[in-house]
Amino acid sequence: MSWYPITLRSQAGRRYLVTGANRGIGFFTAARLAGAGAHVVLSGRSRERLAAAAAAIRGARPAASVDTLVMDQSSLESVDAGAERLLAGPPLDGVVANAGMVHTPHMRLESVDGNELVLATNVLGHFALLGAVLPHVVPGARIVSLGSLSSRLSTFRVDDLQLTRGYDSWLAYAHSKIASQVLGFELDRRLQAADAPVASIVAHPGYAIGGRTPTVPGVMEPGRGARFTDALQAAWAQGKHRGAEVVLHALTAPGVEGGQYWGPRYVTRGVPTLQTPTRVSTDLDVGARFWAFAEDATGRSFTVSG
Repeated sequence: MSWYPITLRSQAGRRYLVTGANRGIGFFTAARLAGAGAHVVLSGRSRERLAAAAAAIRGARPAASVDTLVMDQSSLESVDAGAERLLAGPPLDGVVANAGMVHTPHMRLESVDGNELVLATNVLGHFALLGAVLPHVVPGARIVSLGSLSSRLSTFRVDDLQLTRGYDSWLAYAHSKIASQVLGFELDRRLQAADAPVASIVAHPGYAIGGRTPTVPGVMEPGRGARFTDALQAAWAQGKHRGAEVVLHALTAPGVEGGQYWGPRYVTRGVPTLQTPTRVSTDLDVGARFWAFAEDATGRSFTVSG
């Protein structure tokens, strides 16, 4: 597909799940995998948007093999139903935990399960999903969690993960992305401790914005205003299709190992390179405390076995 400048090795015979695949980085990740021959399950909240994304992929590659799965990451009931469908199908070669809120609410809201909405959507839903589908991945599978540059720009309230003592939209987003990184690294430690043949990797897409992204009718259609505004940031920004390259590298490239952190070479843009995460993201105590919190918040025990 012409959206991608970096060659991806054949993915024929492999099966992946990409959450939040109806637009943005999730869409381009899914499209690229399908274009390389993989079967890709695209999940998201909107049946209509998922249908548009699948149609766009098939329009570019008529032979592409894709399914859609309606699943709202903020709802544990919806995640359970989605996981049940996945477990009824063939095993997965990889999961991209991409779905999440970027434009966060200005006031603190709660999910249907009573958790802070941004954390529920961006992290807790993935925690529950991964706990359910981990036994259904093949040996050698990779799980990629989406991190963010915002993890370097915020503190992490491990004693107030529900943000009950103070909330603003920026904090909610950054907090959730730090938590996503904590989850990815803690999961890999537990996989290694169990001698499980699965790797958990964290990838951040840099500063990937809509106005630098190719138009995909029905999926990504930045307006003239966004094109103009985002063009002013061209020196340090990239499109979401380029941000997806980091995710794809973490998921498929030879030599990638569990516990690694990948991002663009020039921090905000560029080809995928191995990078160093923030200390809090890899802190052993923070990881253990977050895991216990997530089990309590979701009401689900997540035990990793070999």
